[in-house]
Amino acid sequence: MPRPSAAPAGRIVVSGPIATDHLTTFPGSISDQLLAGRLDHVSLSFLVDDLEVRRGGAGANVAVGLGRLGLRPVLVGAAGADHGPYDVWLRANGVDTAGVLVVPELFTARVLCTTDLRENRIASFYPGATVRAADIRLDEVLARTGPAALVLIGPDDPGAMLRRTAECRVAGIPFAADPSQQLARLDGPQTTALLDGARYLFTNAHERELLLRRTGRDAAAVLGRVGTWITTLGADGVRIERAGRPPVLVPAPSERARADPTGVRDAFRAGFLAGAAWRLPLPTAARVGCLLATLAMESPGAQEYRYERGAFLARLADAYGPAEADAVRPHLG
Repeated sequence: MPRPSAAPAGRIVVSGPIATDHLTTFPGSISDQLLAGRLDHVSLSFLVDDLEVRRGGAGANVAVGLGRLGLRPVLVGAAGADHGPYDVWLRANGVDTAGVLVVPELFTARVLCTTDLRENRIASFYPGATVRAADIRLDEVLARTGPAALVLIGPDDPGAMLRRTAECRVAGIPFAADPSQQLARLDGPQTTALLDGARYLFTNAHERELLLRRTGRDAAAVLGRVGTWITTLGADGVRIERAGRPPVLVPAPSERARADPTGVRDAFRAGFLAGAAWRLPLPTAARVGCLLATLAMESPGAQEYRYERGAFLARLADAYGPAEADAVRPHLG
């Protein structure tokens, strides 16, 4: 059995949004409620069947995944006056919430979404306390929690993302760039500022093309600015790219069910960063991430999946071979 390698000094810091999703189902068709010729003035009301309130937010999702794998990450983000029960949940799942700013005059960010029987949706996003995320100073957080081995900079308020990147550069802290859906709000110079010097850059296939368009660079030029570029490809797995090396493709394991894609991307990042923190080869880290993402896909909600060490190792061996499970086993919490 391989011996675990020495972990780098400090913990993983996850900087990103904290949110809740309020999901309802309309037992009909939303489009049937729209009247032809009356679309210039719409006033709709839906009697819905149910209400599900789920914990989410990319920052919190990644932090929970890392916590379940035993890494005790530090979460940096802004939440509102309603954050108390969510904070209890985070801490119960191994997350250090010393970096969470509670803004008493605002609510935690939330998504309000109604889905009909044809999977049409009407959704609203309330940013809430995330608009204050740039008020958090990373040096003050680390004074309370100890040093950081790596900071994941997730899709938060753009001002907070840019501040966190600058703080990492000044302090010499390795960082991972995960602009995700915020690429739609960022211009070319802002996008470049977020990725230059990143140890890891995370995108999906669509975000990859958008990032290239935003920066005006080709893939080779971007790879010259980052250590490793990880592109998630959905059911096709993950592509790992490094400058001057051929890309590595890691397939996704088979799903036992397909319940909800919410939070799958965040679970992958948690698993990958855990593997990297354990100093496993990057393809092995990606396999850990792919399996954790599969668990998230098989459960409703971004954080509701169950993690059990023995079952996780068994599925890792089934998907990628016993040697991969043996490499991961000494590190798993």
